[in-house]
Amino acid sequence: MTPGDQEETQPLLRPPGGSAPRGRRVFLAAFAAALGPLSFGFALGYSSPAIPSLRRAAPPALRLDDAAASWFGAIVTLGAAAGGVLGGWLVDRAGRKLSLLLCAVPFVAGFTVITAAQNVWMLLGGRLLTGLACGIASLVAPVYISEIAYPEVRGLLGSCVQLMVVIGILLAYLAGWVLKWRWLAVLGCAPPSFMLLLMCCMPETPRYLLTQHKRQEAVAAMQFLWGSEQGWEEPPVGAEHEGFHLAQLRRPGVYKPFIIGISLMAFQQLSGINAVMFYAETIFEEAKFKDSSLASVIVGIIQVLFTAIAALVMDRAGRRLLLALSGVVMVFSTSAFGAYFKLTQGGPSNSSHVDLLAPVSMEPAGVGLAWLAVGSMCLFIAGFAMGWGPIPWLLMSEIFPLHVKGVATGVCVLTNWFMAFLVTKEFSSLMEVLRPYGAFWLAAAFCIFSVLFTLACVPETKGKTLEQITAHFEGR
Repeated sequence: MTPGDQEETQPLLRPPGGSAPRGRRVFLAAFAAALGPLSFGFALGYSSPAIPSLRRAAPPALRLDDAAASWFGAIVTLGAAAGGVLGGWLVDRAGRKLSLLLCAVPFVAGFTVITAAQNVWMLLGGRLLTGLACGIASLVAPVYISEIAYPEVRGLLGSCVQLMVVIGILLAYLAGWVLKWRWLAVLGCAPPSFMLLLMCCMPETPRYLLTQHKRQEAVAAMQFLWGSEQGWEEPPVGAEHEGFHLAQLRRPGVYKPFIIGISLMAFQQLSGINAVMFYAETIFEEAKFKDSSLASVIVGIIQVLFTAIAALVMDRAGRRLLLALSGVVMVFSTSAFGAYFKLTQGGPSNSSHVDLLAPVSMEPAGVGLAWLAVGSMCLFIAGFAMGWGPIPWLLMSEIFPLHVKGVATGVCVLTNWFMAFLVTKEFSSLMEVLRPYGAFWLAAAFCIFSVLFTLACVPETKGKTLEQITAHFEGR
């Protein structure tokens, strides 16, 4: 065993006296960090109410055509991919706290540019900046929260990252009903500004401070967060200062979590979540809802409710069980979705083009089947929110050893956002080639693979310290 290996098994932080800490400020610190994901969710949800308003605008007002509207929605994912890379570098160089403080700057700057936009390029520039901030926040917030939380509540607090994302999306949907797109962008400046103020009062994570040989600051941070500094040890100097080298990929403690982290992010985007969201309003129209825009709010409420339930049971049920159950629910719901489209649009066609947004059959049977689609959609979103929504982000923050965490989480976030862009960009082409029912059945197949992968490869991290998780991958 090398000195570096010994170091990874040395516990950085332990609950005092072997029992759960009683400090409550850790929840305040987690809330402050989770305002980053709230801002991230608001930025994602902003395009839903803003695009229709911008497309309806009459000259000389600023207006988006079809191509610009497509880029307005998609450019966030490109900015977020870049933000994931930048966040991976920042989190190791600047620290977890400073990285969160810095990500507030592009959030506020991006929404400010959108508010003051006089042309399409300013709109796209503002969206790119908010996307960059989304990428940083989606990486740094889970890492910060996982490193300040003790094992008994790490699942709960870690799941709050995704909970705040979906709350942010729902907030954007609701605010979009009463605010014009410029005032909606002004509102978007509030969560990151609040995060900036709160995080200034929060400590850096003790784990990061220990790696910087700032033991006194780490003791003070631990006392602030957990209410006690007893029962933890300062790690020896060594591996956390190595940085990442490709040669380290030969170590099981590095390549195993790398494979798991990247696979989880890829499966999350291949699950069909984007396809379901794409069809949400159309499905509600077919079910004879008077206001199909209500679909976005209903979807948002389901996401918030079931993500909150997942957060509450995460530390009891465990990650693997929730991932597997979530995947099974998604298999059945996407299969039902495919059956709905097969029954309503499944007739052979000589056309090489499929009008993806054209209404499906409005015969009485078609209206009845639309309720099958509504039920399948709600079941899918509930299943996704219970497992494959929050858990990949939570596991990403738990499974990597300290000395490769910046690079490894950066690669995972880059994978997630690149896959999101790829799936969104190629979705229409996939629908034309496979037709809608084929695309949803393909998503069901990916969900089956995700369940098998979970059962075969993903370890349970419930109740374990981060050092115990690392030791598991090293086989010790």
